[in-house]
Amino acid sequence: MTIPHQDLRQSLIDASIDAEIQRINIGTTGNMSVRSDDGMLITPSGIPPRVLAPEAIVPMDFDGRWSGNVKPSSEWALHSAIYKARPDVRAVVHAHSDHCVALSCARLNLPAFHYMIAGFGGDNVRCSRYATFGSPELAEATVEALDNRTGCLLANHGMVTVGATLADAYGRALKLETLARQYMLCRSFAEPVLLNEQELAEVKQRYKTYGRQDAQTA
Repeated sequence: MTIPHQDLRQSLIDASIDAEIQRINIGTTGNMSVRSDDGMLITPSGIPPRVLAPEAIVPMDFDGRWSGNVKPSSEWALHSAIYKARPDVRAVVHAHSDHCVALSCARLNLPAFHYMIAGFGGDNVRCSRYATFGSPELAEATVEALDNRTGCLLANHGMVTVGATLADAYGRALKLETLARQYMLCRSFAEPVLLNEQELAEVKQRYKTYGRQDAQTA
C-alpha cells in the first residue's frame, strides 16, 4: 500500500539522520516538519532517526489532531504556530546544537558580527523569551522571535529555522550553528566588531540576487 507523501516523509527521515551525523541533534532531541495539503508532517516523539520508517512520520492538522500509531513530537504546537503565522514557511527545523544552546542559555542575540547574519532576514538572530518546552507559550515566543526572520534561538533550549523547503530550513540550521560557533570563538579572545548599518544595507542588497543564475554580475 502506498503511503501518502512518501517523498516528504523520506526527506524528513534523511534530514533527521544527517542532523545527528552533523551533531546538531543527538538521539531523540530536536524535530522537523513540512507543510502538507491539510496540515503538516512531523517527526514523531521518542524515536531515534536511524530507526525511523516513513509510516512513523506523523500527519496532523494545526489544531493538534493527528493520525497513525506513534505520537507527534512534543513540540508540534511550535511548528503549528509558525505555519499559522507564516504562510511563506513550508518547513521547520528545531535543533539542540551545542553552540546555539550555549548562546541561548546566556539569552544572547546573535549580532551582525558576520555578513551572513543578514541572510536570516535582519540585523541579528534573536533569542526568544523563555518558556517551557512543548508549551503554547513557547510556540508564541518562537513566532515573536521569528518575526521577519528565518531563524532564531530559543532561550535555554536551542534554535529554530524555517524555509520554503526542508532543504532551505535544514541548510539554515547548519549555517546558524556554524555562525554561533564562530561568534563564540571570536569572543574567546576579542570583542567582535559588528557590521554597521550601511555595511548591512549593502549586504542585504546583494542577498536579493545571491544564488540566482539569472542575476547580472558586475
